[in-house]
Amino acid sequence: MNYPQDYLFYLVHFQGSRDYFECHEILEEYWKDMEPGVKDSHWVGLIQLAVSQYHHRRKNFAGALKTIAKSISILRTKKDEVLTLGIDYTKLMDALEKSLENIKKQLPYQSINIPVTDSLAEQCKALCVQEGFTWCTPSNMEDTELVNRHTIRDRTDVIEEREHQKILRQNKRKN
Repeated sequence: MNYPQDYLFYLVHFQGSRDYFECHEILEEYWKDMEPGVKDSHWVGLIQLAVSQYHHRRKNFAGALKTIAKSISILRTKKDEVLTLGIDYTKLMDALEKSLENIKKQLPYQSINIPVTDSLAEQCKALCVQEGFTWCTPSNMEDTELVNRHTIRDRTDVIEEREHQKILRQNKRKN
């Protein structure tokens, strides 16, 4: 089966590099291109899953709880779409429920894997090798750049866009 390249790289980062921030970035762009504004898309459910893992790993239990709950809520209603992605839906939902309970109990983060078909896993393993990652390796909790990715990234473009939007709003109010 052919899967979207962005989805494959989401999986590579989710289960290879464990760069959940990158997972979010990759799949958000894809979602915006494919289903802009559809906030209950299965893509959003997967994005929220990555965000929840990022927060949990950083011990941001409130953020992790909020985003895992959103992920579960969306994915519960998107079984058919999830199944087209080579994911074992029942195992995925079980893993998410277990992660939710661990977050509620404020237990330490443990890497989870999205249960995918063997053929999809083989595609992702090959991409992991190309990227220098190992498929299904747990997060390296000592890698502060990975764990704290959002605090060290270059936000120049985000700041510039916010300033641009602020100026547009001010100009609109004047007119």
